[in-house]
Amino acid sequence: MKTIFGLSRQRRLWICGWIAACTLAASPLGAQSVAPRISSEINNSERAALTRSLHPMAQARFDAGRMAADTKLNGISLYFSRSPEQQADLEALIAAQQDPASPLYHQWLTPDQFAARFGMAGADLDKVKSWLGQQGFSVDSVARSRNMIRFSGTAGQVERAFSTQMHYYNVDGKQHFAPSTELSVPAALAPVILAVSDLNDFRLKPMFVRPARPDFTSSQSGNVHFAPGDIKVAYNIPSNYTGAGQSIAIMGQSAIETSDIENFQSAADLTVKDPTLVLVPGTGSSAISSGDESESDIDLEWSGAIAPGANIFFVYTGPLSAAGVFDSAQYAVDEDIAPIISISYGACETGISASEIAPYEASAQQAAAQGQSIVASSGDSGSTSCYGDNLTLAQQEVLSVNYPASSAYVTAMGGTEITSADDVTGTGYWEAVPSGGSDILTSALKWIPEVAWNDDVVSVQNGGGLSASGGGPSALITKPKWQDALTPADSARDVPDVSLYSSPNYPGYLFCSSDTSNSVAGSCANGFRDANDQYLTVAGGTSFAAPAFAGMLALINQAKGYTNGQGLINPTLYTLAADGATYASAFHDVTAGSSAGTTGLGNACLAGSGYCSSAGASEYPTATGYDLATGLGSVNLGNLIGAWPASSSTLTGTSTTISATNSAPALNVTDTFTITVTAVGSTTTPSGSVNLSIDGGGTPYSNGGTTTTVALVASGVAGTATATYQTSFSSAGTHQIVAQYPGDTTFAVSTGVVQVSVAGSSSGKGTFALSASPSTLTVSQGSQGTEVLTVTPAGGYAGTVLLAFDSSNDSALQNLCYEFTTMLTDGDGSVAVSGAGAVTTQLLFDTNATDCASAAPVGGKPFHRLGGTKTAQNNGPKRAPLSPAPFGAAFAGLLLAGFLGRHSRKFYSTAMILALLTLGLAVSACGGGGGGGGGGTTVTDPPKGTYTITVTGQDSATATITGQTTFTFVID
Repeated sequence: MKTIFGLSRQRRLWICGWIAACTLAASPLGAQSVAPRISSEINNSERAALTRSLHPMAQARFDAGRMAADTKLNGISLYFSRSPEQQADLEALIAAQQDPASPLYHQWLTPDQFAARFGMAGADLDKVKSWLGQQGFSVDSVARSRNMIRFSGTAGQVERAFSTQMHYYNVDGKQHFAPSTELSVPAALAPVILAVSDLNDFRLKPMFVRPARPDFTSSQSGNVHFAPGDIKVAYNIPSNYTGAGQSIAIMGQSAIETSDIENFQSAADLTVKDPTLVLVPGTGSSAISSGDESESDIDLEWSGAIAPGANIFFVYTGPLSAAGVFDSAQYAVDEDIAPIISISYGACETGISASEIAPYEASAQQAAAQGQSIVASSGDSGSTSCYGDNLTLAQQEVLSVNYPASSAYVTAMGGTEITSADDVTGTGYWEAVPSGGSDILTSALKWIPEVAWNDDVVSVQNGGGLSASGGGPSALITKPKWQDALTPADSARDVPDVSLYSSPNYPGYLFCSSDTSNSVAGSCANGFRDANDQYLTVAGGTSFAAPAFAGMLALINQAKGYTNGQGLINPTLYTLAADGATYASAFHDVTAGSSAGTTGLGNACLAGSGYCSSAGASEYPTATGYDLATGLGSVNLGNLIGAWPASSSTLTGTSTTISATNSAPALNVTDTFTITVTAVGSTTTPSGSVNLSIDGGGTPYSNGGTTTTVALVASGVAGTATATYQTSFSSAGTHQIVAQYPGDTTFAVSTGVVQVSVAGSSSGKGTFALSASPSTLTVSQGSQGTEVLTVTPAGGYAGTVLLAFDSSNDSALQNLCYEFTTMLTDGDGSVAVSGAGAVTTQLLFDTNATDCASAAPVGGKPFHRLGGTKTAQNNGPKRAPLSPAPFGAAFAGLLLAGFLGRHSRKFYSTAMILALLTLGLAVSACGGGGGGGGGGTTVTDPPKGTYTITVTGQDSATATITGQTTFTFVID
C-alpha cells in the first residue's frame, strides 16, 4: 500500500516516540530555531514541476475555454513543506504526546510554538514574498504557523508565475475554474513548496436527491424521528455533563441565519445560545450558499444539542474562498480556535488531487500537536464513495473512501440505522402516543438495536442515489499503529472508527433551516413543525454522526478534566475497545446488515447497474468487533466516560470572551473591545496577558492585519480578569478580532472571537470612474461568463460604491442568472474604496436559467435572476417565512426536495402523501415530518443575441457621486 505523505514511518515512530521524547524534553517545546532552506537565487528560467497538482476534474471533456487574463483571483495559498528533519521531529512529538509513559504526554504546543519549531524561517518567507511581488501578486497574509502565504492576482499573473493556463470547466451543469496543466515553480522554490491551493473552485458542496420514503414526512403520521432527547436516551448520555468549559469549532462554507439555531434550541427545549461566528479573513463578505447553509445548520444544531453547555464556534468562509471548508479548517487550526473540530464534508480519494490533500494532512498533524481533536463524516455512498463525482463510470464504481475521514489524524464517523420493525411506536423502544395526542420531545425509551446503515435499495427505488455508511481501506494513508490489533491486516488506514445512527429513513433526524432548497418553508415556525403546523424538516447521514460525536467528546473532556483538549483520540478509543469487558460495556457492536433485508452486507453497493460494478460485489460486511461498515460500532457514552482515562493535567480551564462596545462602528471611528478571561469552576483569577489577532494577524504573520498583546487586570469578581483594546477600521465590511489567552502553569488556553460590521461611508469629496473588461463578453447559451468591474477613485474619494446594472432588453434577459463577487445587499454589488488605488469586483452571468434556483456560481453564492425578486441573504435582517404555496405545487415541491452533503451525509426533506393527510396519527417525538424544496414550471434560457449592459455605481452615502460604464454582452 503506497503512502504519499510520509505516514509509512508512523509505526516506527510510535515505537521510538518515547525514546525521542527524552531528547525533546531537554528543551522547551517551542524553543527550536528554524534554519533557512532556500539557498540559491529564485530564477524563473529554471523550473521544476509540482507533480500531482492537476485537479482530476480539469479534463478536456469539460473544458469551456481559457479564463480572461485580467480575471482577479483572490486568496491563492502557497503551502510550504517541512524539512525531513522537521517532519521526523513532528511525528516523534505527536507519538510522545499520545504515549502515557512519555514526559511529553498531552503537552500541547501553542500555534506560536508550532511556528517556531515547524514553520519556515523568516528569511525564506521574505524571499518568497519578494518573488511573489516580482510576479505582480499582492501578498495578503502569512499563516500564523508560518507554513503558508496567501496572495492575490490576475489569471495572467498566475499563468506566468506557475507556467500553466487557467481554464473554465463545465461540470454537471456548473462552471468551475482550474489550471489546465500541472504547475511548475522556480527550481529554487521546489524543495520547500508543498502545494499551491485555491487555484480551482471544486469546492466540497451538497447535491440534491429525491426522497427515499415520502411517507416519512406525512403530516401527523405516527412515524418517529430523532430529536435530541431521543439520542441522549439511546446512547446513555449523562445529564450531569453539558460540555461546560469546553469548545467545539464547526467547519462551514456558508453564512447562516442564527434564528434557525435558536428555533431548533427552542423546539428541543434547550437553552437558546447563539454560536460564535468566525469568518475566515480574506475570503470575502459573509454570504449564504444554498445547500451549504443547511449543512451548517445541522452541524451547529446537533453539536450544541449534545453539549449544550459548550462554546460553539462556527468557522466559515466567504465567497472569495475557492477551497471553502478546507480554508475554514486551516484557519481553525492555525488560530487554535477550539480543542474539538467537526467537519461534515469530504471528497473521495480518487476525486481529489494529492497536492490538494497534502496541505490539509499537514494541518491535521498541526492540530494533533496542539491538542485539537478532529471528527469527520465518513460519507454517505457506502463502499463506493466516488459515486456522483462526474468521474468515469469505472472510477465511480471503484471501492473508495473519503478524505479527510481517511486521515490518520482524524476520527472518522460512520453510520448505523434501526430496522423497519423497530421503526414504529409501541414496539418497546418508542413511547406509544394515542390518536389525537401531541408531539413528544423524547419518545425513545432505551437504546434501539443498530444495524449497518444501507438504504441503497429503497433509495434507488424511489429515484434517489446511494445511501449507506462510508467505509473501507484508504488508498492513500497507511495503517496507523493504533489500528494494528483490531482492523483487517490490509496495511491501510481503515474507515470508519466509530458509528452513530445516520439513516435519513430509519428514522431520520429533525433539524431547522431557512435554506428552502433543502428544507420546509417556514421550518420550525411551531416547535419542529412548519408555519402550517404540519411538516417537519428531516435529514440523515454521517453529517449528523460527526457533530453529535463532537458533542459527546466535549462531555468526555468535561467529565475527565481535559481542560486543554486531547488531541488525536483514536489511540484511546482503540485501546479501550481492545479490552473485551470494556468493549462489551462501552460500545455497541454492530454485527447485522441493513434493514432492507441485506443481513451481513454492511455498506455494500446494492443499487445495481449504473451504480455498482455488480450488485453486492463491492461489500464490506458487518462482523463481530471492528468492521469496515461501522468501525468499532456505536457507544454507550455513560459507560465510555467511566472507562475513559482521566486527565493527568492540573490546569484549571478558562473561558475567554471578547465584546465590542459598538458592533457596527463607522469607518475610522475608534471602537472599544473588552476581553474577559474567566476561570472555570475556580475563584482564582487568571493573570498575564491576551494575544489579539486582528483581521488575520499582522507582522510577522500578515501584511494586512495586526497583532498585539494586552495585559489582564483583576475585574473585582473572583476568578475573572479583563482587558480593553481600542482600534478603528479604515475599510467597510466585516472585521474580526481573535483573542487568545495563552495559559500558564495554572490555567489552560482558551479563545474568544468577535466580529464587527463596518458600514460604508463617504469621504464626501472627489468622485470615481467605473470601467468594465472585456468590452465584449461572449458566452455560449447555457454557460457562464465573467465581467471584471473596476472602480478608480479620484480627488480623494473614499467610500462604498453600490453597483447595479440594467440591460438593453430586460424582457429577453428576464431569466438571466447573475451574481456580483462582493455585495452589501442581496443582488447588488458593492466595492469599498479606502485608498488611491483602483478596486475590482466581478459580475458573473449564467445563461442556464435553471441555475438561478439550483446552482451556485464561482464563489458559492446563490444566483439571482434578472427578472426575479430580491431578498436579503446575509446575517443582517432575518428572512421572513415564505408564504404557503398552492397545495399542488407545494406537494410536488416537497416530493422532489432533498439534499446530499457530498460524501458527508444524505439529506431527505420528504413530503406527505395526500391520503395520509386524513389518516395520519398523532406523532411521538419526533414523529411526523415535512419536506421542502420546489417544483415548478420549466424556465427558458435567455435567447441568443447581442445586448448592451449598463452598470451604474453610486456612493452609499452621497447619492450625487456616481459613475457608469457599458459593455456588450453576446449569447451565441
